[in-house]
Formats: sequence, C-alpha cells, structure tokens
Amino acid sequence: MLQVRRVLTRIPTKLPGIGFVEAEPKTKTSRRSIVLAHFALETLRKHRLKQVEMKLRAGLRWQEHDYVFCTSIGTHLHPDRDALVPLKKLLKKAGLPPVRFHDLRHSAATLLMSKGVHPKLVQEILGHSTIRMTLEIYSHVLPPMHQGAIEKLNDALQG
Repeated sequence: MLQVRRVLTRIPTKLPGIGFVEAEPKTKTSRRSIVLAHFALETLRKHRLKQVEMKLRAGLRWQEHDYVFCTSIGTHLHPDRDALVPLKKLLKKAGLPPVRFHDLRHSAATLLMSKGVHPKLVQEILGHSTIRMTLEIYSHVLPPMHQGAIEKLNDALQG
C-alpha cells in the first residue's frame, strides 16, 4: 500500500524557471492510501533496495525526505527533467506517442472504468473529492459499457 501524504506543487518565481514546494494534498480525500498491484509492489521493493544503496553512496550529502522517488542525494525529482524526459524516451523507444505524465493517471482510471470497476472506487483511488468530478472526466468510458449492462439485465430477467 502506498500512502499519499504530501504533494509537490509548482510555484511561480521571479527567477527564470519554476520553483517547487512540498505541501499538503489539495483536499482531505487526496490524502489517502492506495492499494498497489503485486507487480508494482515487487518493483517498488527492488527500487527501495537501490535507494538504500544510493543513500549509502551519498553519505552526508543525503537529505532524508522519505520520498519514494528522489535524486541521488534524497531531494525531490524535478517533474520535467527527472520524470517526463525519461518517460518520453521510453515511449519513443516503444514506438508509442508522447504523453504527459499526468496522462498515465487518466489511462489507469479509464482502464479501471472500462473493466467495470465501480466509479465510486475509481473516485477513491484517484482521490477526487466528489463522484461528480470522476464521472465528468471519465464519462466517455461509460457508453460502451451500456451493451454489457443491458446484457446483464437480460440475463437477470431471463435467468
């Protein structure tokens, strides 16, 4: 299980570039625990071992923030340089179109909804404050599910 306790938020700066600050999640529902797939947990366990080795190599330069993903000295990743650039390289190598990092969240939610996961559960996984927000964003997934729903109704009435 992964816990969302803090978020990294962009802040405007007078200097060139963008600044970031660690903050509380936007809403109470954004602060949550997320159940992870077994393959993701195993990957994170391996990653944690590499992170311990990284911490040992950094020695006194290490800054402990308890991040799941961090730089070689424990500080937060730069969202564009440290996350988006490697993602785009992986996508290109796999022959896939470029996407924003946040699009992965949309893809996961769309897959869940298309597999018949109840929208209320998808809302909780995403940390949306209302079911309305989830349904407004992912309602495009629901029309193809109509046929399956009618088939279930047919089976229930004829069964």
